[in-house]
Amino acid sequence: MSLREITVLTDIALITCIVQRGLADTIIEAAREAGAQGATVHFARGMGVRERLGILGVAVEVEKEVVDIVVSKEQVERVFERMYLAGNLDTPGMGIMYITPLDKAATYIPPDVLKKFSNDEDEKTKKES
Repeated sequence: MSLREITVLTDIALITCIVQRGLADTIIEAAREAGAQGATVHFARGMGVRERLGILGVAVEVEKEVVDIVVSKEQVERVFERMYLAGNLDTPGMGIMYITPLDKAATYIPPDVLKKFSNDEDEKTKKES
């Protein structure tokens, strides 16, 4: 039986962006250009003040796209700003975005990437000494 290790990520945050359907690809591209590695997109239904103005004042359900991106705390402000601008979230009714701090996450990280990060941390520690 082989021993398996869990690679735990800390100092990370989850950026969640809820936008009108069709905008997720634009927002993800902006996030990737800002340094994000990937994203998860799923669909949702939303309802707000604008949707209440449908025919005869009946609420209209509107499909939304929800984009979730996990980034390091060093990247969070840059990625957040780029996503906000790409989604035109400064326009009423375009969507909402928020950041959730994460205590811990785990995923597969290739050994060469782990080695690079451990070497970077070792060098950082030496400089601080």
